[in-house]
Amino acid sequence: MKTTFAAMTVFGLSLAFLPQAKADGWNKRTVLTVHKAIQVPGAVLEPGKYVMSLHDIGARNIVQIMNEQENDVIATMLTIPHYRNRATDKTEFRFWEIAEGQPKPLRVWFYPGDVDGREFVYYKGFATRIAQASHSDVPALESDAKTEAALEKTRVEMVTEKGVEKAADLPLYAKSDLPKSELAMVDQSIQGRTENAPPATAPPAAPPHDQLPATASVLPLAGLASAAALCAGMGLRRIAGRM
Repeated sequence: MKTTFAAMTVFGLSLAFLPQAKADGWNKRTVLTVHKAIQVPGAVLEPGKYVMSLHDIGARNIVQIMNEQENDVIATMLTIPHYRNRATDKTEFRFWEIAEGQPKPLRVWFYPGDVDGREFVYYKGFATRIAQASHSDVPALESDAKTEAALEKTRVEMVTEKGVEKAADLPLYAKSDLPKSELAMVDQSIQGRTENAPPATAPPAAPPHDQLPATASVLPLAGLASAAALCAGMGLRRIAGRM
């Protein structure tokens, strides 16, 4: 029993040195610094700092915005996919056009390193106002759902600048306005910071001819440590058998 415990202890210590994935990459936690008031579905963000992240770990289409201390939920919003032509190593936000003098409605949030972003879906009345200002069809929520459970069940439709409602082909919409979206409004009303953002994608540099390529990783070390633990356990067992 002592032998087994000793081997497991060494094995556990070896695993403790393996790097662990941080949550920021999974929920895309982003610290927002708002310099000028902006609108999001269900709320107006006044100048200050906020935290945005994916909330739903299943469909991953619910985004929450919290205060800087992350102890108060300001808005829970339904989002749909929205794609861009290429990824960057910075957080990027795009806005809808709106009547002058009103806080700009946040349209899309892109996390560093991702080509697929999250587009925010507004309630029907406000989505119609966006459609009139931007002369575009805008995705809208069929109902005024507020909670995560209700948002998951709400149907998304399209509204035109004339207020006409029609069915939404979301996969087609997510890609159809890429050229226009690349020219969409990107300004300094809001800035995002991610603590563990992935670097911009770039082809690896070829190693010099007189230098072997670096192929080392922590996995062989973990395997070696595990083998050492096993050998140590077997050695202790032999010693115990001789006593």
